Amino acid sequence: MSYKITIQSDQQKFSVEKNETVLEAALRQGINLPYGCRNGACGSCKARVISGKFNYSETQLTGITKEEIQAGYALLCQAVPESDLVIDARTINRIGEIPVRKLPCRVAKIEKLNHDVIRLYLKLPSTERLQFLAGQYIDILMQGNKRRSFSLANAPQDDEHLELHVRHYDGGIFSEYVFNKLNEKALLRIEGPLGTFFLREDSNRPIIIVAGGTGFAPVKSIVEHMINTQINRPVYFYWGARSRQDLYLHELAIDWTNKLDDFQYVPVLSEPLAIDQWQGKTGFVHEVVLEDFDNLSGYEVYACGPPPMVHKAKDTFMERGLPEEYIYSDSFEFAPKK
Repeated sequence: MSYKITIQSDQQKFSVEKNETVLEAALRQGINLPYGCRNGACGSCKARVISGKFNYSETQLTGITKEEIQAGYALLCQAVPESDLVIDARTINRIGEIPVRKLPCRVAKIEKLNHDVIRLYLKLPSTERLQFLAGQYIDILMQGNKRRSFSLANAPQDDEHLELHVRHYDGGIFSEYVFNKLNEKALLRIEGPLGTFFLREDSNRPIIIVAGGTGFAPVKSIVEHMINTQINRPVYFYWGARSRQDLYLHELAIDWTNKLDDFQYVPVLSEPLAIDQWQGKTGFVHEVVLEDFDNLSGYEVYACGPPPMVHKAKDTFMERGLPEEYIYSDSFEFAPKK
């Protein structure tokens, strides 16, 4: 049996399934309520319950006082409805409403995806979770006030671990450390969420995504968020790489076509090898988009990856009628060792 939750301030409504918390249901349906730890400790998800009944999935709740409970407040990360609820809660609709935080984390898993890309899974302390918008990034904080930026590849709802895709660069301070020295259980410090590259959920325009290399990471966050929240806008995803081995999660992208009703995946290789026996598109990825679309005036474009690709895509797409306000970009600048 499901119950209906109504947010009093803006009359947004969403449903909660059996044994699901209010926060879990809201995030699943694309409603951004504030939260922190998701285990009842921090109090970030606190809201007033105006009407309805609920119980708690956990009994040890340090994020709320007895006085607040008596005043009608509840921790939405642990509150399981027993009836329809009306709540007085703040929703997050703009990027500045999510606080940027510095947090410690531990390397939970290191996975080599191909010859030059490693996937890192980072685990925050048990009392912490990082709230972010699909497509944003974090900074790894290093000694000497140095920092390196990496897009979050996991969807906001799947925040048990933070997923990063790290490509090896000769002379790259952090990438060489990851490939040659980093071990599981190592401690790191991060800051985030950061960036204005995130899915605009209030738009109904069809989406064109253009990614190069590890620009796949924020795409993964965006697409999996769309799957989780059942956003079914048309999506055309173009992923550019040199050869077949550089499409390091090719099968995953194919699988997305089965999970979204109107999702198309177009891999593009600029330098396919003979061993690839490639029958797909070749050339520069932004040029393939231009071959497929004569007029971009009605679309919304997300471009992420190497700076030359991003800059060229922005310039040429605007020449095809794409309004500047509908192109969102994340240029992966490389910081070499000095």
